[in-house]
Amino acid sequence: MAADRQIDETIRRALDEDVGPGDVTTTAAVPATARASAQAVAKQDLIVAGADVAARVFTLVDDSLRVAIKIPDGSSGTRGDVILSVTGPARSILIAERVALNFLMHLSGVATLTRAFVDAVAGTAARIIDTRKTTPGLRGLEKRAIRAGGGHNHRYALYDGVLIKDNHIRAVGSISTAVRAVKAGVHHLLKVEVEVTGLDELDEAVAAGADAVLLDNMTLPDMAEAAKRYGDRIVLEASGNVSLATVRQIAETGVHLISVGALTHSAPAADVSLRFLD
Repeated sequence: MAADRQIDETIRRALDEDVGPGDVTTTAAVPATARASAQAVAKQDLIVAGADVAARVFTLVDDSLRVAIKIPDGSSGTRGDVILSVTGPARSILIAERVALNFLMHLSGVATLTRAFVDAVAGTAARIIDTRKTTPGLRGLEKRAIRAGGGHNHRYALYDGVLIKDNHIRAVGSISTAVRAVKAGVHHLLKVEVEVTGLDELDEAVAAGADAVLLDNMTLPDMAEAAKRYGDRIVLEASGNVSLATVRQIAETGVHLISVGALTHSAPAADVSLRFLD
């Protein structure tokens, strides 16, 4: 599958960066005949994401390694839980260790933060979605981690969804002009979303034929008014300065989507370590 090939390419780039021509410490210290078993252990409560990616790191380094995933993506783990185990040549495990953990820790961090936002809006109609504020080269994996955490994906990239932002509007002069140009120039199945900063701009976007509107840094009263006016007609997305402290209030205004850039650009890595067994 194309996705699997892309993941392998991403892993190989990471291994090339970290291992390069070889691990001088492991090669010098550990006999080639040495065998070992190790476990990736959670050191905090978390939502697992990237377990399969970490497993693939080990088998790309050495296909004789045997990896067993104990907690699959999207499942919760607690401090002390074993996420995966690996058995085989000790050198290979040591060479793969850091890259495997980097993927597992980062992606589980994204999923864990996403789940916190999802839990914060539970009982409302709002969905938590991601943005394009992703780590270069890791967008596909990070968007998978968002889903593992219970969130939803916004457009993947510039080519699969229309979002007319403030600079597009400045470039052509008005929201109406931008919407007309886009509707005349893109495939008819593509939905058109417009970023607005106030109710007047919202009215203009809806009148111009927008299918969805991004409410950028609008106040809670204005978001509630937007939902009152148009919530049953178009999709309303709230964005800007969204935090765990504010997301519930935003959801209760009646918006349909809440986009959170922090899910990918600021998620702290989950704490996971690889423990060799005696």
